[in-house]
Amino acid sequence: MENYSMSAVQAALHGQKVFCKFLSANDTGLTGGHQAGIYISKPAIPILFDEPGEKGQNKEKWVKVKWHNDFETDTRFIYYGQGTRNEYRITNFGRGFPFLKPEYTGALFVFVQNSFEDYQGFVLNTEDEINQFLDAFGISPTETNRLIETRLVTPELHEKMEVEKFISELDVDFPSSELMSAAARRIQDTVFNHQEFICTNPDRKLLDWTDAEYRLFRALEYARYGEMITRGFSSVEDFIATANQVLNRRKSRAGKSLEHHLAAIFDGNQIVYQSQAITEGNKKPDFLFPSQAAYHNPAFPTDKLISLAAKTTCKDRWRQVINEADRLRDRNKFLCTLQQGISVAQMDEMEAEQVILVVPKPYIQTYPKDCQERIWTVGKFVQFVKETERL
Repeated sequence: MENYSMSAVQAALHGQKVFCKFLSANDTGLTGGHQAGIYISKPAIPILFDEPGEKGQNKEKWVKVKWHNDFETDTRFIYYGQGTRNEYRITNFGRGFPFLKPEYTGALFVFVQNSFEDYQGFVLNTEDEINQFLDAFGISPTETNRLIETRLVTPELHEKMEVEKFISELDVDFPSSELMSAAARRIQDTVFNHQEFICTNPDRKLLDWTDAEYRLFRALEYARYGEMITRGFSSVEDFIATANQVLNRRKSRAGKSLEHHLAAIFDGNQIVYQSQAITEGNKKPDFLFPSQAAYHNPAFPTDKLISLAAKTTCKDRWRQVINEADRLRDRNKFLCTLQQGISVAQMDEMEAEQVILVVPKPYIQTYPKDCQERIWTVGKFVQFVKETERL
């Protein structure tokens, strides 16, 4: 049987308002009385109506409800305010509706408002499902029958839900590195809500996105290979083939990840650039500012051209950037890396070749103290490019 608790948590995290309650015998018809629908307590009125009903008259509203991400009903919210009645209910579920039967008495009903007329409903009928949902929002069984404060969910759980949602919606085993990086940025921005860091603290944002993509990729690896690894391999050859496939994919993703996140930072700062522009022959700096056309225009000032290489590690590969643009051979070349620590001798070699390291600010302390002033932060580089392009 499918576990719907995680789907309910995901829906709740994306909804505008969320309500939950345990279905009573009266809700499910176990009492044998006339079925009047699911009773909604007065503190939860905002999930049904913008304004409370007025005594002496009934009030209703029709909405679309999607149940368990599977089927949809045209359902009615009604306030009974005439005579002795003063209550709110959800009614009209259609013929054959499966969740208001006596066996669902005691199930947890989760109701999510996506918009004024668009809702989602879940009926969690096992202890595991119920406890998973309640634990996600840190509420006890006595704190139900009211609106849920979804902001209290931990960022770690919120991120886990977003990751699971992304993986469940994939139609390929592994998406391209570009899509993977974009998904990591979207998830990280959604969960932690600090998109302003793109401009105010790009060093922090670059590391946050990189970490988020690593967690996303590891979760996807586990989803694709976890069962296979648990089951074991029929031969050493099968094990080696799978291991090589995993390692090669990791290397390929890591190499492109930094470029994708840097591009997003440049976009967010409205910087003009071209990635993988061709300078001479087959030379392709990872980033050329402002463009390939400007580079090949003799009238464009050389002092307004900037090149940036992006290498996750650069201890042995930094020399590759020296000759990526002939017009900049006698000018500073920039290299952004996530490398933590390089020897003084290598730093001196870089300085002699006019290569300036660009490193996320927290990583600079891992370099020799005598060399730290030579290193640029991501924020400093971004500001330098913006000022150069404004000249």
